[in-house]
Amino acid sequence: MTRNERQELILKLIAENEIDTQEELRQTLEDRGIPVTQATISRDMRELDLIKVGGIQKKYRYAEARTNSVSPKMQNLFRECVVEIRAVNNLLLVKTLGGNASNAGMVVDQLELKEIAGTVAGDDTLLVVCETREDAVKLAEKLRDMAKPI
Repeated sequence: MTRNERQELILKLIAENEIDTQEELRQTLEDRGIPVTQATISRDMRELDLIKVGGIQKKYRYAEARTNSVSPKMQNLFRECVVEIRAVNNLLLVKTLGGNASNAGMVVDQLELKEIAGTVAGDDTLLVVCETREDAVKLAEKLRDMAKPI
């Protein structure tokens, strides 16, 4: 498993489960057949910019730092206006309802992700420039998750 694949799995795991320690995350990965050291977990968490936030079942849980910077109201606006998200090489095309590309762009800009080099909004299309194709694919998945109905 590559580093990127492992980190994507970590993001999925912390989104689906309340994981509150590095050891618990390491054990969860190991249970899935992915042996990792505590040092690797620590490095991955630093690179992913994970933070601890309040949990529901546990006192704390790990979460992505930057997704919390977008207000629930803006997340709902993004969810309501996005029609399609497509990666094209290192670019991401976000199709929106007419007149909403700038709103979608504002949400994407608020994420402050290192993969995003910049955004340009038209009327119904937002162009997101990423550093690499891999970054565009990874960001497309994150944005699709944000656009899913609750």
